[in-house]
Amino acid sequence: MNKRSLRMALLFSALVFGILIATMLLTGFLTMLLFMTGIFHGRNRSFPIILFALASIIVGTILSKFVGKRPISKIMDISEATKQIARGNFDVRLNEDLFVTEFREMAKNFNIMTRQLAGTEMLRNDFIANVSHEFKTPLAAIEGYAMLLQKKGLSEEKRMEYTARILHNVKRLSTLTGNILLLSKLENLEIGISKELFCLDEQLRETILLFEEQWTEKNLELDIDLDSADYTGNRELLAQVWQNILGNAVKFTPQDGKIQVLLRAGTDKIEVFIADNGIGMDEQTCKRVFEKFYQADASRASNGNGLGLTLAKRIIDLHGGEIAVSGRQGEGCTFSVFLP
Repeated sequence: MNKRSLRMALLFSALVFGILIATMLLTGFLTMLLFMTGIFHGRNRSFPIILFALASIIVGTILSKFVGKRPISKIMDISEATKQIARGNFDVRLNEDLFVTEFREMAKNFNIMTRQLAGTEMLRNDFIANVSHEFKTPLAAIEGYAMLLQKKGLSEEKRMEYTARILHNVKRLSTLTGNILLLSKLENLEIGISKELFCLDEQLRETILLFEEQWTEKNLELDIDLDSADYTGNRELLAQVWQNILGNAVKFTPQDGKIQVLLRAGTDKIEVFIADNGIGMDEQTCKRVFEKFYQADASRASNGNGLGLTLAKRIIDLHGGEIAVSGRQGEGCTFSVFLP
């Protein structure tokens, strides 16, 4: 038996013991009072014993009802709340302001569970709504190119072209699905994220190397200046942030352009700056770039799904940090990340 089970057993034992003692005292007092008043004088001696037993039952029942009413009512509240959840109502909450520690923790854990269930339900609804909206274009493209592949006498060149476009749209669907699921999960996260100590500057170097083929093909100039920085955070989620920002920088920086990556480690925060001299953003885009599914240039919609920067902001928020962007149209932009 663990400590918590032992405490619960002792608590209910003390409750029962208290009811028994109170019953004996009250019944004894009433019996003595009746004897002192002479009510039992000259009567059958067995009558007081019967009266004592009846009084014990009545007094014990009354005390049990009033003393046990509060804990039983909490159990009934939990029972009713579980019924509400079974009907699909995930907004039900239990009062956590309870005197007994075990009941308080039970109510707290129950509320955490309902919030998680509500988040899961919202995740499902968001996923269905977003998928139905965002999947139309790539699915239509896949259908169209698949129909073209069925034509007789198709040249090998055209067949390879249509196959490549189908694979491109399949990849878009896969990426979109993963991003929607991850974003919905992070948006409805209640408990928090797991964290570990790791080398942040080394993670940035690894991310830069991931895009080596792209920036080499474009002959981009890289200006990298990273302070040594050990940081306690979620390694996988932060890697997603750098991949999204650096991926956009490489994608939208023209041939022979320049990308700058800086990391400054201070006493109370870490600052990361990723700048490029690419197509840039106007003021309106800078304000809305972190919105879900927002894409300033519809002609570039095939290059992304409008979720990467939304994911990046949510991840930074979960770390208690800030992310911002500044820039001008045609002059590039700078993403600034501040981590406590």
